Amino acid sequence: MDREFVGKKLFALRGAVQCRNEEEDITAQVAALYDALLERNHLAERDIVSLIFSVTPDLDAKNPSAALRQSGRGTDLALFTLQEAFAQKSLERTIRVLIHCYLDEDGVPCHVYRNGAEALRPDRA
Repeated sequence: MDREFVGKKLFALRGAVQCRNEEEDITAQVAALYDALLERNHLAERDIVSLIFSVTPDLDAKNPSAALRQSGRGTDLALFTLQEAFAQKSLERTIRVLIHCYLDEDGVPCHVYRNGAEALRPDRA
């Protein structure tokens, strides 16, 4: 194990955000979600292993991975985006994220749900 990960443990952080199907809004919302996850978890990009986005089928104006990179964030990270499986009555216009990262061993992950996505997990919002 690398020295920089001594005293750290692998965690998975969750987050989600609703946005308009517009390039500018997708970029802004993805960047804000990412920044909030890093801030609330005292997380540095160097401690991120990978990041997976999913998008609902109604969001096709911009890929969230491209949006994150174009915002100047996550440029050296392993990013992946997939389309969310369709389910009746699911929350529309939603981007979800799963971040695998190293936090302090005694850390408590803080998940982030924003801009209407709080409805997905009111217990974590």
